[in-house]
Amino acid sequence: MDSEASAPWSLPARLRGALHYCQRAITRSARLALDIALPMQCVACREPVAGDGVCAACWSQLSFIAPPFCSRLGIPFVYDPGPDILSMQAIAAPPAYFRARAAVRYDEVARTLVHHLKYHDRTDLAPTMGRWMARAGHELLDQADVIVPVPLHWRRAFSRRFNQSGALAQAIGRASGVPVAKDALRRVRPTEHQIGLSRAQRATNVQGAFKVPPERRHQVQGRRVVLIDDVLTSGATSDACARALLRAKASQVDLLVFARVVEAHAGPI
Repeated sequence: MDSEASAPWSLPARLRGALHYCQRAITRSARLALDIALPMQCVACREPVAGDGVCAACWSQLSFIAPPFCSRLGIPFVYDPGPDILSMQAIAAPPAYFRARAAVRYDEVARTLVHHLKYHDRTDLAPTMGRWMARAGHELLDQADVIVPVPLHWRRAFSRRFNQSGALAQAIGRASGVPVAKDALRRVRPTEHQIGLSRAQRATNVQGAFKVPPERRHQVQGRRVVLIDDVLTSGATSDACARALLRAKASQVDLLVFARVVEAHAGPI
């Protein structure tokens, strides 16, 4: 009786397994055909490339940020001034977030990677960029309780179809094992694009734009948060997000970005 009773259930299970296998085979075949017809190109120079989307020549032009740098903001120094030295910017205008780290300088190749991820639906770049970020921010992630991406307003998210910071956060979460709270922070009002605005205008533009919803406060309260974004320019957006997280009683907020703008005169003090 038991074998007869289980038979009707075993056949659909086998069918589902077979269908799943066929679906995977079709997907692999389609991907192989697409790769043959349209070989992957370097996102920066359009030369054929295999792997992570950046050819060897463009890889050599990426300026990865490594010590020595400001222990607070991660701004690279030209020379090594010693351990735990702060930059002039960190002393003159300390942000709401505790520490900041970036994988690369925001130069031509980095700009192209960010632009293709954000505006050309190259979500396949997020895992590679996320791994670079996880490596650059390992000291932050080793102490983190949760990862939170900088959110888009729902109107912009609808038109863009995805949040690039969210895609990077998911990749970093997989690489580091730190959980991602993708909805812990909300952009409660639309803001203008920051491009072309002065530092003061950028700060005004994002003032009060972010909030932790009451039903999400438990995800950040008493926790060490690593905030994720693609580019750090003036820091106005990141600072506004950090303030919102701290108002929700996060114990500490650090910032991890893919690329940061480095001013030529930045240095230790």
